[in-house]
Amino acid sequence: MEAERTVPGMDELGESGGKGRGVAEGPQPYWQRACPTDYSDLLGPLCSERKAECGAEDGELMQLMVPVPGTAPVRYEKSGAPECQFPNEPPSGAAAAPAFTQREFRRLPIAPAKIGAQPGRHTLKGAETNIYAESGEQSFSVTLAGHEFSIRTRPLEYHWDYGDGTTLISAAPGGPVPESRWGEKTVTSHVYTATGDVQVGLTTVFVGEYSVDGGPFQAIVGTAEVDSQPRALSIWRSQVKLYADDCNVNPAGEGC
Repeated sequence: MEAERTVPGMDELGESGGKGRGVAEGPQPYWQRACPTDYSDLLGPLCSERKAECGAEDGELMQLMVPVPGTAPVRYEKSGAPECQFPNEPPSGAAAAPAFTQREFRRLPIAPAKIGAQPGRHTLKGAETNIYAESGEQSFSVTLAGHEFSIRTRPLEYHWDYGDGTTLISAAPGGPVPESRWGEKTVTSHVYTATGDVQVGLTTVFVGEYSVDGGPFQAIVGTAEVDSQPRALSIWRSQVKLYADDCNVNPAGEGC
């Protein structure tokens, strides 16, 4: 995980941030996503259907968690049915802490992913070029309206533009492979069908969660999209030639 960074305090919370609201002492309720963001488990299809009930592409189905009285360490349980929440709109009033909205989330200096490529700056037409993202979790500390916010963020999706009109959305960042495996297909590799120079682009979608004044972490409703520095590639063609010289006999011969 990347080291925590302190961000200068923003002048004020967003319109829904609850400026001036106090944080009650003791364990506080918090909101968490009712469904996994990557839909990776068996609840995926059900979650997709329920998320659609929110009526907007950027809505989040959220579940209120409340502390169980008398438990030590404190234990939380679900309270009520999940409800739809939307970026920059306040949740219902059960949680006393002010919200950290998508508006503030997108103002954080989230470091973009770096684009890696194998075999490197030059690659071959018709071969698998391994293109991947180097990114990870990041942490921030922010002071807003007299409250201390701790924010954790992680990549959710990678939106690739391979520079030749081909795009890909992937939940996996990919990664480097040993030189002996260069040319193999990977989850984010790409085959270029023409020679020339291209610019590989990447937008990483981040999700986050926040804690107020040391309270429990809860989900930020909405995402932040961060563009990477494009990566230049030159696509070459390979040629096969036959030579009559025996390089052992004539090391200076053509092709040796």
